[in-house]
Amino acid sequence: MKKNIYSMILAGCIAFGGCTKLDEQLNGQISDTEPGAVNAAALLQGAYISMRSPYQGNGGWWALQQTTSDETIPPTRGGDWDDNGAWRALFLHQWQADHVRIHDVFRNLNAVSYAGTDLLRYNPTPRQAAEARFIRAFAQFSILDGWGQVPYREPGEDILGMPRVRGAEEQMEYLISELNEIMPDLPTGNPQVANQDAARMMLMKVYLNRGAFLNRETPTFDNADMQMVVTLADQIIGRYSLTENYFDNFNLNNHESSENIFVGANIGGSNSGDIYSILRTTLHYNMNPSGWNGFATLSDFYDKYEQADQRRSSPYPGVTNISGMNMGFLMGPQVNAQGVAREDRRGNPLSFTPEVSIIERGNNLEVTGIRVVKYVPDYANIGAGHAENDWVFLRYADVLLMKAEALLRMNQAALALPLVNEVRTQRNATALATLTTDDLLDELGREFFWESHRRTDLIRFGKYLDAWQEKPASDPRALLFPIPLNQLGNTNLTQNPGY
Repeated sequence: MKKNIYSMILAGCIAFGGCTKLDEQLNGQISDTEPGAVNAAALLQGAYISMRSPYQGNGGWWALQQTTSDETIPPTRGGDWDDNGAWRALFLHQWQADHVRIHDVFRNLNAVSYAGTDLLRYNPTPRQAAEARFIRAFAQFSILDGWGQVPYREPGEDILGMPRVRGAEEQMEYLISELNEIMPDLPTGNPQVANQDAARMMLMKVYLNRGAFLNRETPTFDNADMQMVVTLADQIIGRYSLTENYFDNFNLNNHESSENIFVGANIGGSNSGDIYSILRTTLHYNMNPSGWNGFATLSDFYDKYEQADQRRSSPYPGVTNISGMNMGFLMGPQVNAQGVAREDRRGNPLSFTPEVSIIERGNNLEVTGIRVVKYVPDYANIGAGHAENDWVFLRYADVLLMKAEALLRMNQAALALPLVNEVRTQRNATALATLTTDDLLDELGREFFWESHRRTDLIRFGKYLDAWQEKPASDPRALLFPIPLNQLGNTNLTQNPGY
Protein backbone atom coordinates (compact mmCIF):
# COMPACT_ATOMS: atom_id res chain seq x y z
CA MET A 1 0.00 0.00 0.00
CA LYS A 2 3.07 2.26 0.08
CA LYS A 3 2.45 3.09 -3.60
CA ASN A 4 -1.04 4.38 -2.75
CA ILE A 5 0.39 6.84 -0.24
CA TYR A 6 3.03 8.10 -2.62
CA SER A 7 0.49 8.49 -5.42
CA MET A 8 -1.51 10.91 -3.30
CA ILE A 9 1.55 12.79 -2.01
CA LEU A 10 3.08 13.20 -5.44
CA ALA A 11 -0.11 13.85 -7.40
CA GLY A 12 0.17 17.61 -7.59
CA CYS A 13 3.85 17.49 -8.43
CA ILE A 14 4.07 14.69 -10.95
CA ALA A 15 0.92 15.75 -12.76
CA PHE A 16 3.05 18.01 -14.92
CA GLY A 17 6.67 17.23 -14.24
CA GLY A 18 7.50 19.86 -11.63
CA CYS A 19 9.24 17.64 -9.04
CA THR A 20 12.71 18.43 -7.74
CA LYS A 21 13.67 17.61 -4.16
CA LEU A 22 10.70 15.31 -3.72
CA ASP A 23 11.93 13.15 -6.60
CA GLU A 24 15.29 12.77 -4.90
CA GLN A 25 13.71 11.70 -1.63
CA LEU A 26 11.17 9.21 -2.96
CA ASN A 27 12.31 8.16 -6.41
CA GLY A 28 14.07 5.06 -5.13
CA GLN A 29 10.95 3.89 -3.30
CA ILE A 30 8.50 4.10 -6.19
CA SER A 31 8.22 1.06 -8.41
CA ASP A 32 5.80 -0.64 -10.72
CA THR A 33 3.66 -2.28 -8.08
CA GLU A 34 1.92 -5.48 -9.03
CA PRO A 35 -1.67 -4.57 -9.99
CA GLY A 36 -3.16 -6.99 -7.49
CA ALA A 37 -1.32 -5.31 -4.60
CA VAL A 38 -3.25 -2.05 -5.02
CA ASN A 39 -6.88 -1.50 -4.05
CA ALA A 40 -8.52 0.24 -7.00
CA ALA A 41 -11.60 1.07 -4.89
CA ALA A 42 -9.42 2.95 -2.40
CA LEU A 43 -7.68 4.83 -5.20
CA LEU A 44 -11.06 5.77 -6.67
CA GLN A 45 -12.17 7.15 -3.32
CA GLY A 46 -8.92 9.09 -3.20
CA ALA A 47 -9.63 10.52 -6.65
CA TYR A 48 -13.04 11.77 -5.49
CA ILE A 49 -11.47 13.29 -2.38
CA SER A 50 -8.79 14.97 -4.50
CA MET A 51 -11.58 17.07 -6.06
CA ARG A 52 -12.14 18.85 -2.76
CA SER A 53 -8.95 20.87 -2.85
CA PRO A 54 -9.49 22.69 -6.17
CA TYR A 55 -13.29 22.84 -6.09
CA GLN A 56 -14.60 23.17 -2.53
CA GLY A 57 -13.97 26.33 -0.54
CA ASN A 58 -13.18 29.96 -1.21
CA GLY A 59 -9.62 29.64 -2.50
CA GLY A 60 -9.73 27.29 -5.48
CA TRP A 61 -11.60 27.20 -8.79
CA TRP A 62 -14.42 29.05 -7.05
CA ALA A 63 -12.12 32.02 -6.46
CA LEU A 64 -10.99 32.13 -10.08
CA GLN A 65 -14.54 31.85 -11.38
CA GLN A 66 -16.23 34.17 -8.90
CA THR A 67 -13.87 36.93 -7.77
CA THR A 68 -12.99 37.67 -11.39
CA SER A 69 -16.67 38.32 -12.18
CA ASP A 70 -19.45 40.84 -11.62
CA GLU A 71 -21.00 38.61 -8.93
CA THR A 72 -18.32 38.65 -6.24
CA ILE A 73 -16.15 41.47 -4.93
CA PRO A 74 -13.32 40.77 -2.45
CA PRO A 75 -12.79 44.17 -0.80
CA THR A 76 -9.65 44.97 1.14
CA ARG A 77 -11.07 46.16 4.47
CA GLY A 78 -8.39 48.21 6.17
CA GLY A 79 -5.67 45.68 6.88
CA ASP A 80 -7.98 42.71 6.35
CA TRP A 81 -8.18 40.78 3.09
CA ASP A 82 -5.15 42.53 1.63
CA ASP A 83 -3.05 39.40 0.97
CA ASN A 84 -0.48 41.48 -0.92
CA GLY A 85 -3.18 42.52 -3.35
CA ALA A 86 -3.91 38.99 -4.55
CA TRP A 87 -7.69 39.28 -4.26
CA ARG A 88 -7.80 42.76 -5.79
CA ALA A 89 -5.71 41.54 -8.71
CA LEU A 90 -8.28 38.83 -9.46
CA PHE A 91 -11.23 41.20 -9.34
CA LEU A 92 -9.51 43.87 -11.43
CA HIS A 93 -8.12 41.33 -13.94
CA GLN A 94 -4.59 42.52 -13.14
CA TRP A 95 -3.02 39.19 -12.17
CA GLN A 96 0.49 38.23 -13.23
CA ALA A 97 2.02 34.85 -14.07
CA ASP A 98 3.22 34.38 -10.48
CA HIS A 99 -0.21 34.84 -8.87
CA VAL A 100 -0.38 32.42 -5.94
CA ARG A 101 -4.06 31.53 -6.35
CA ILE A 102 -3.74 30.80 -10.06
CA HIS A 103 -0.67 28.68 -9.39
CA ASP A 104 -2.36 26.63 -6.67
CA VAL A 105 -5.53 25.98 -8.66
CA PHE A 106 -3.60 24.91 -11.76
CA ARG A 107 -1.55 22.50 -9.63
CA ASN A 108 -4.54 21.06 -7.78
CA LEU A 109 -6.68 20.57 -10.89
CA ASN A 110 -3.83 18.72 -12.55
CA ALA A 111 -3.51 16.60 -9.42
CA VAL A 112 -7.13 15.52 -9.85
CA SER A 113 -6.43 14.67 -13.48
CA TYR A 114 -3.43 12.60 -12.45
CA ALA A 115 -5.37 10.78 -9.72
CA GLY A 116 -7.97 9.72 -12.28
CA THR A 117 -5.25 8.53 -14.65
CA ASP A 118 -3.11 6.66 -12.11
CA LEU A 119 -5.98 4.43 -10.97
CA LEU A 120 -6.23 2.98 -14.46
CA ARG A 121 -2.95 1.09 -13.93
CA TYR A 122 -4.43 -1.23 -11.32
CA ASN A 123 -7.04 -3.40 -13.02
CA PRO A 124 -10.14 -1.44 -12.05
CA THR A 125 -13.57 -2.80 -12.90
CA PRO A 126 -15.22 -1.21 -15.95
CA ARG A 127 -17.32 0.96 -13.66
CA GLN A 128 -14.33 2.05 -11.55
CA ALA A 129 -12.38 2.90 -14.69
CA ALA A 130 -15.31 4.90 -16.08
CA GLU A 131 -15.68 6.88 -12.85
CA ALA A 132 -11.96 7.63 -12.74
CA ARG A 133 -11.98 8.75 -16.35
CA PHE A 134 -14.98 10.99 -15.66
CA ILE A 135 -13.15 12.62 -12.74
CA ARG A 136 -10.17 13.18 -15.02
CA ALA A 137 -12.38 14.65 -17.76
CA PHE A 138 -14.14 16.92 -15.26
CA ALA A 139 -10.84 18.38 -14.05
CA GLN A 140 -9.46 18.67 -17.57
CA PHE A 141 -12.54 20.64 -18.65
CA SER A 142 -11.76 23.19 -15.91
CA ILE A 143 -8.09 23.35 -16.96
CA LEU A 144 -9.19 23.91 -20.57
CA ASP A 145 -11.64 26.58 -19.42
CA GLY A 146 -9.03 28.44 -17.39
CA TRP A 147 -5.80 28.00 -19.33
CA GLY A 148 -6.73 26.82 -22.84
CA GLN A 149 -4.22 23.94 -22.82
CA VAL A 150 -4.19 20.74 -20.82
CA PRO A 151 -1.20 18.65 -19.66
CA TYR A 152 -1.84 14.90 -19.66
CA ARG A 153 -0.20 11.52 -19.14
CA GLU A 154 -1.21 8.02 -20.07
CA PRO A 155 -1.40 5.41 -17.28
CA GLY A 156 2.03 4.13 -16.33
CA GLU A 157 4.04 6.83 -18.10
CA ASP A 158 7.35 7.82 -16.50
CA ILE A 159 6.44 10.40 -13.88
CA LEU A 160 9.79 12.15 -14.28
CA GLY A 161 9.20 12.93 -17.94
CA MET A 162 7.38 15.96 -19.28
CA PRO A 163 3.64 15.52 -19.81
CA ARG A 164 2.30 16.11 -23.27
CA VAL A 165 -0.15 18.97 -23.77
CA ARG A 166 -3.39 19.21 -25.73
CA GLY A 167 -4.51 22.51 -27.20
CA ALA A 168 -8.13 23.62 -27.05
CA GLU A 169 -9.43 21.94 -30.21
CA GLU A 170 -7.68 18.63 -29.56
CA GLN A 171 -8.77 18.65 -25.93
CA MET A 172 -12.42 19.17 -26.79
CA GLU A 173 -12.37 16.34 -29.31
CA TYR A 174 -10.74 14.16 -26.66
CA LEU A 175 -13.40 15.06 -24.06
CA ILE A 176 -16.24 14.33 -26.48
CA SER A 177 -14.76 10.94 -27.36
CA GLU A 178 -13.89 10.09 -23.76
CA LEU A 179 -17.25 11.00 -22.23
CA ASN A 180 -19.15 9.08 -24.91
CA GLU A 181 -16.91 6.05 -24.48
CA ILE A 182 -17.26 5.80 -20.70
CA MET A 183 -20.97 6.60 -20.48
CA PRO A 184 -22.32 3.00 -20.79
CA ASP A 185 -20.10 1.88 -17.88
CA LEU A 186 -21.16 4.70 -15.55
CA PRO A 187 -23.94 4.10 -13.01
CA THR A 188 -27.27 5.89 -12.97
CA GLY A 189 -29.11 7.69 -10.24
CA ASN A 190 -26.64 8.33 -7.42
CA PRO A 191 -25.50 12.00 -7.57
CA GLN A 192 -22.60 11.37 -5.17
CA VAL A 193 -20.64 9.48 -7.84
CA ALA A 194 -19.89 10.06 -11.49
CA ASN A 195 -22.96 8.98 -13.42
CA GLN A 196 -24.37 8.88 -16.93
CA ASP A 197 -26.34 12.11 -16.72
CA ALA A 198 -23.32 13.93 -15.29
CA ALA A 199 -21.39 12.75 -18.35
CA ARG A 200 -24.17 14.01 -20.62
CA MET A 201 -24.07 17.40 -18.88
CA MET A 202 -20.31 17.65 -19.35
CA LEU A 203 -20.75 16.86 -23.02
CA MET A 204 -23.34 19.64 -23.19
CA LYS A 205 -20.82 22.04 -21.66
CA VAL A 206 -18.14 21.07 -24.19
CA TYR A 207 -20.48 21.64 -27.14
CA LEU A 208 -21.93 24.85 -25.69
CA ASN A 209 -18.51 26.38 -24.96
CA ARG A 210 -16.64 25.08 -28.02
CA GLY A 211 -16.93 28.34 -29.94
CA ALA A 212 -15.81 30.38 -26.93
CA PHE A 213 -12.86 28.12 -26.16
CA LEU A 214 -11.66 28.37 -29.76
CA ASN A 215 -12.13 32.16 -30.03
CA ARG A 216 -12.58 33.83 -26.68
CA GLU A 217 -12.60 37.40 -27.96
CA THR A 218 -15.28 36.72 -30.58
CA PRO A 219 -17.13 33.47 -29.80
CA THR A 220 -19.16 31.83 -32.56
CA PHE A 221 -21.64 29.01 -32.18
CA ASP A 222 -22.07 26.24 -34.72
CA ASN A 223 -25.62 25.00 -35.17
CA ALA A 224 -24.45 21.38 -35.10
CA ASP A 225 -22.90 21.94 -31.65
CA MET A 226 -26.04 23.66 -30.40
CA GLN A 227 -28.19 20.81 -31.70
CA MET A 228 -26.03 18.35 -29.76
CA VAL A 229 -26.72 20.38 -26.60
CA VAL A 230 -30.45 20.08 -27.26
CA THR A 231 -30.24 16.35 -28.02
CA LEU A 232 -28.30 15.60 -24.84
CA ALA A 233 -30.64 17.76 -22.76
CA ASP A 234 -33.62 15.82 -24.07
CA GLN A 235 -31.99 12.61 -22.84
CA ILE A 236 -31.96 14.06 -19.30
CA ILE A 237 -35.18 16.08 -19.14
CA GLY A 238 -37.97 14.24 -17.35
CA ARG A 239 -35.75 12.35 -14.91
CA TYR A 240 -35.30 15.29 -12.52
CA SER A 241 -37.36 18.20 -11.27
CA LEU A 242 -36.71 21.66 -9.88
CA THR A 243 -36.92 21.76 -6.10
CA GLU A 244 -39.83 23.50 -4.41
CA ASN A 245 -37.39 25.45 -2.26
CA TYR A 246 -34.33 26.65 -4.16
CA PHE A 247 -32.04 26.34 -1.14
CA ASP A 248 -32.88 22.66 -0.65
CA ASN A 249 -30.22 22.14 -3.33
CA PHE A 250 -27.64 23.35 -0.80
CA ASN A 251 -28.95 21.97 2.49
CA LEU A 252 -27.50 19.28 4.72
CA ASN A 253 -29.25 16.47 2.81
CA ASN A 254 -28.78 17.90 -0.65
CA HIS A 255 -27.76 14.54 -2.13
CA GLU A 256 -31.51 13.82 -1.86
CA SER A 257 -32.46 16.86 -3.92
CA SER A 258 -34.61 16.11 -6.97
CA GLU A 259 -32.44 18.58 -8.87
CA ASN A 260 -28.82 17.73 -8.07
CA ILE A 261 -27.18 15.50 -10.69
CA PHE A 262 -23.56 15.42 -9.50
CA VAL A 263 -22.29 16.45 -6.06
CA GLY A 264 -19.11 16.04 -4.05
CA ALA A 265 -19.98 13.81 -1.10
CA ASN A 266 -19.20 15.14 2.39
CA ILE A 267 -19.64 13.59 5.83
CA GLY A 268 -20.52 16.09 8.52
CA GLY A 269 -18.27 16.22 11.53
CA SER A 270 -15.52 13.99 10.19
CA ASN A 271 -14.72 13.99 6.47
CA SER A 272 -15.60 16.83 4.15
CA GLY A 273 -14.33 19.68 2.03
CA ASP A 274 -14.23 23.32 3.00
CA ILE A 275 -17.80 24.53 2.56
CA TYR A 276 -17.56 26.53 5.78
CA SER A 277 -15.04 28.90 4.19
CA ILE A 278 -17.66 30.08 1.68
CA LEU A 279 -19.89 31.11 4.60
CA ARG A 280 -17.17 32.56 6.78
CA THR A 281 -15.63 34.56 3.95
CA THR A 282 -18.73 36.73 3.64
CA LEU A 283 -20.42 36.80 7.08
CA HIS A 284 -19.65 39.31 9.83
CA TYR A 285 -17.75 38.33 12.97
CA ASN A 286 -20.86 38.74 15.16
CA MET A 287 -23.16 36.59 13.06
CA ASN A 288 -24.02 32.91 13.44
CA PRO A 289 -21.92 31.29 12.09
CA SER A 290 -19.20 33.79 12.94
CA GLY A 291 -17.50 35.00 9.79
CA TRP A 292 -14.37 36.74 8.52
CA ASN A 293 -16.15 39.83 7.14
CA GLY A 294 -14.84 39.64 3.61
CA PHE A 295 -16.48 39.12 0.25
CA ALA A 296 -19.78 40.56 -0.96
CA THR A 297 -21.83 40.86 -4.10
CA LEU A 298 -22.23 44.04 -6.09
CA SER A 299 -25.41 46.08 -5.94
CA ASP A 300 -25.70 46.08 -9.74
CA PHE A 301 -25.86 42.29 -9.65
CA TYR A 302 -28.25 42.20 -6.69
CA ASP A 303 -30.58 44.59 -8.52
CA LYS A 304 -31.10 42.01 -11.27
CA TYR A 305 -33.51 40.16 -8.92
CA GLU A 306 -37.18 40.89 -8.42
CA GLN A 307 -38.08 41.40 -4.79
CA ALA A 308 -40.24 38.25 -4.60
CA ASP A 309 -37.62 36.02 -6.24
CA GLN A 310 -36.95 33.14 -3.83
CA ARG A 311 -33.27 33.18 -4.73
CA ARG A 312 -32.87 36.81 -3.59
CA SER A 313 -33.66 36.31 0.09
CA SER A 314 -35.72 33.63 1.84
CA PRO A 315 -36.17 32.42 5.41
CA TYR A 316 -35.13 28.81 5.80
CA PRO A 317 -35.98 26.33 8.56
CA GLY A 318 -32.96 25.37 10.61
CA VAL A 319 -31.27 28.66 9.74
CA THR A 320 -33.55 31.65 10.30
CA ASN A 321 -35.00 30.24 13.52
CA ILE A 322 -31.48 29.63 14.85
CA SER A 323 -29.57 32.67 13.63
CA GLY A 324 -32.18 35.18 12.42
CA MET A 325 -30.46 35.03 9.03
CA ASN A 326 -32.10 34.43 5.68
CA MET A 327 -30.65 32.41 2.85
CA GLY A 328 -29.57 34.25 -0.28
CA PHE A 329 -28.48 37.88 -0.12
CA LEU A 330 -28.23 39.85 3.13
CA MET A 331 -28.75 43.60 2.92
CA GLY A 332 -29.84 46.10 5.54
CA PRO A 333 -30.26 45.51 9.29
CA GLN A 334 -29.31 42.07 10.62
CA VAL A 335 -31.04 40.47 13.62
CA ASN A 336 -30.68 37.36 15.72
CA ALA A 337 -33.27 34.58 16.08
CA GLN A 338 -35.23 36.66 18.60
CA GLY A 339 -35.39 39.64 16.25
CA VAL A 340 -32.89 41.67 18.27
CA ALA A 341 -30.55 43.82 16.19
CA ARG A 342 -27.05 42.47 15.77
CA GLU A 343 -24.16 44.86 16.36
CA ASP A 344 -20.81 45.46 14.76
CA ARG A 345 -17.69 45.37 16.92
CA ARG A 346 -18.13 49.00 17.94
CA GLY A 347 -21.62 48.33 19.23
CA ASN A 348 -23.42 49.99 16.30
CA PRO A 349 -26.34 48.24 14.58
CA LEU A 350 -25.08 45.79 11.98
CA SER A 351 -26.64 46.85 8.69
CA PHE A 352 -25.13 45.88 5.35
CA THR A 353 -25.05 48.57 2.69
CA PRO A 354 -25.30 48.14 -1.09
CA GLU A 355 -22.27 50.42 -1.50
CA VAL A 356 -18.91 48.70 -1.56
CA SER A 357 -15.45 49.55 -2.89
CA ILE A 358 -12.56 47.30 -3.80
CA ILE A 359 -10.54 49.15 -1.11
CA GLU A 360 -12.48 50.12 2.02
CA ARG A 361 -11.24 52.61 4.61
CA GLY A 362 -12.70 54.43 7.57
CA ASN A 363 -15.50 53.48 9.94
CA ASN A 364 -17.65 51.47 7.54
CA LEU A 365 -15.32 48.51 7.00
CA GLU A 366 -17.65 46.04 8.68
CA VAL A 367 -20.89 46.87 6.91
CA THR A 368 -20.19 47.67 3.27
CA GLY A 369 -21.37 45.16 0.70
CA ILE A 370 -24.32 42.82 0.34
CA ARG A 371 -23.42 39.45 1.85
CA VAL A 372 -24.24 36.06 0.34
CA VAL A 373 -25.39 32.79 1.94
CA LYS A 374 -25.64 29.93 -0.57
CA TYR A 375 -25.03 26.77 1.46
CA VAL A 376 -27.23 26.07 4.50
CA PRO A 377 -25.03 26.31 7.62
CA ASP A 378 -24.43 23.00 9.38
CA TYR A 379 -24.64 24.32 12.92
CA ALA A 380 -24.13 20.90 14.52
CA ASN A 381 -20.69 20.50 13.01
CA ILE A 382 -19.25 24.01 13.15
CA GLY A 383 -16.82 23.01 15.91
CA ALA A 384 -15.46 20.10 13.92
CA GLY A 385 -15.21 22.21 10.77
CA HIS A 386 -16.69 19.49 8.55
CA ALA A 387 -20.08 20.36 7.06
CA GLU A 388 -22.60 17.73 6.01
CA ASN A 389 -23.67 19.54 2.81
CA ASP A 390 -22.44 17.98 -0.41
CA TRP A 391 -20.72 20.32 -2.84
CA VAL A 392 -22.95 20.97 -5.86
CA PHE A 393 -21.25 20.45 -9.21
CA LEU A 394 -24.15 19.90 -11.64
CA ARG A 395 -27.87 20.70 -11.32
CA TYR A 396 -30.94 20.06 -13.45
CA ALA A 397 -31.64 23.79 -13.81
CA ASP A 398 -28.40 23.95 -15.79
CA VAL A 399 -29.75 21.35 -18.23
CA LEU A 400 -32.83 23.49 -18.88
CA LEU A 401 -30.90 26.72 -19.28
CA MET A 402 -28.18 25.20 -21.46
CA LYS A 403 -30.88 23.84 -23.76
CA ALA A 404 -32.54 27.25 -23.78
CA GLU A 405 -29.25 28.93 -24.69
CA ALA A 406 -28.58 26.47 -27.51
CA LEU A 407 -32.06 27.06 -28.94
CA LEU A 408 -31.65 30.82 -28.64
CA ARG A 409 -28.34 30.68 -30.49
CA MET A 410 -30.13 28.77 -33.27
CA ASN A 411 -32.67 31.62 -33.48
CA GLN A 412 -35.40 29.57 -31.82
CA ALA A 413 -36.27 31.99 -29.02
CA ALA A 414 -39.89 30.85 -28.96
CA LEU A 415 -38.75 27.36 -27.93
CA ALA A 416 -36.14 28.65 -25.49
CA LEU A 417 -38.44 30.99 -23.60
CA PRO A 418 -40.62 28.33 -21.86
CA LEU A 419 -37.50 26.63 -20.49
CA VAL A 420 -36.26 29.86 -18.93
CA ASN A 421 -39.71 30.59 -17.55
CA GLU A 422 -39.93 27.08 -16.09
CA VAL A 423 -36.96 27.98 -13.92
CA ARG A 424 -38.14 31.52 -13.16
CA THR A 425 -41.66 30.61 -12.11
CA GLN A 426 -40.37 27.82 -9.86
CA ARG A 427 -38.21 30.45 -8.13
CA ASN A 428 -41.22 32.78 -7.74
CA ALA A 429 -40.00 35.22 -10.40
CA THR A 430 -42.22 36.73 -13.07
CA ALA A 431 -42.29 34.92 -16.41
CA LEU A 432 -40.48 36.75 -19.20
CA ALA A 433 -42.45 37.85 -22.26
CA THR A 434 -39.46 37.74 -24.60
CA LEU A 435 -35.92 36.39 -24.45
CA THR A 436 -32.63 37.93 -25.56
CA THR A 437 -29.07 36.82 -24.91
CA ASP A 438 -28.78 39.58 -22.28
CA ASP A 439 -31.91 38.25 -20.56
CA LEU A 440 -30.46 34.76 -20.53
CA LEU A 441 -27.08 35.85 -19.16
CA ASP A 442 -28.88 37.66 -16.34
CA GLU A 443 -30.93 34.55 -15.60
CA LEU A 444 -27.82 32.39 -15.49
CA GLY A 445 -26.42 34.79 -12.93
CA ARG A 446 -29.57 34.76 -10.83
CA GLU A 447 -29.82 30.97 -10.87
CA PHE A 448 -26.16 30.02 -10.38
CA PHE A 449 -24.83 32.86 -8.23
CA TRP A 450 -21.66 31.91 -6.34
CA GLU A 451 -21.59 28.41 -7.95
CA SER A 452 -18.38 28.84 -9.98
CA HIS A 453 -20.32 29.55 -13.20
CA ARG A 454 -19.96 33.24 -13.80
CA ARG A 455 -16.57 33.72 -15.44
CA THR A 456 -17.27 31.00 -18.02
CA ASP A 457 -20.70 32.43 -18.79
CA LEU A 458 -19.42 36.01 -19.14
CA ILE A 459 -16.73 34.88 -21.60
CA ARG A 460 -19.21 32.87 -23.66
CA PHE A 461 -21.59 35.85 -23.85
CA GLY A 462 -18.79 38.28 -24.75
CA LYS A 463 -19.07 40.34 -21.54
CA TYR A 464 -16.02 39.33 -19.52
CA LEU A 465 -13.80 42.19 -20.66
CA ASP A 466 -16.45 44.85 -20.04
CA ALA A 467 -16.20 47.44 -17.31
CA TRP A 468 -18.52 46.85 -14.37
CA GLN A 469 -19.04 48.24 -10.90
CA GLU A 470 -15.60 48.90 -9.35
CA LYS A 471 -13.77 47.34 -12.34
CA PRO A 472 -12.58 49.08 -15.53
CA ALA A 473 -12.54 47.36 -18.92
CA SER A 474 -10.00 44.53 -19.15
CA ASP A 475 -7.17 43.64 -21.49
CA PRO A 476 -7.99 40.60 -23.67
CA ARG A 477 -5.17 38.66 -22.02
CA ALA A 478 -7.57 38.16 -19.06
CA LEU A 479 -9.59 35.69 -21.15
CA LEU A 480 -7.00 33.06 -20.20
CA PHE A 481 -5.07 32.63 -16.99
CA PRO A 482 -1.28 32.51 -17.23
CA ILE A 483 0.59 29.25 -17.07
CA PRO A 484 2.31 29.49 -13.65
CA LEU A 485 5.97 30.38 -14.08
CA ASN A 486 7.21 27.33 -12.22
CA GLN A 487 5.38 25.04 -14.68
CA LEU A 488 7.10 26.37 -17.78
CA GLY A 489 9.89 23.87 -17.21
CA ASN A 490 7.53 21.64 -19.16
CA THR A 491 8.46 22.85 -22.62
CA ASN A 492 5.26 21.35 -24.02
CA LEU A 493 3.38 24.19 -22.30
CA THR A 494 3.26 27.59 -23.98
CA GLN A 495 2.73 30.75 -21.98
CA ASN A 496 -0.60 32.36 -22.84
CA PRO A 497 -0.60 35.71 -24.70
CA GLY A 498 0.09 38.82 -22.67
CA TYR A 499 2.07 37.22 -19.84
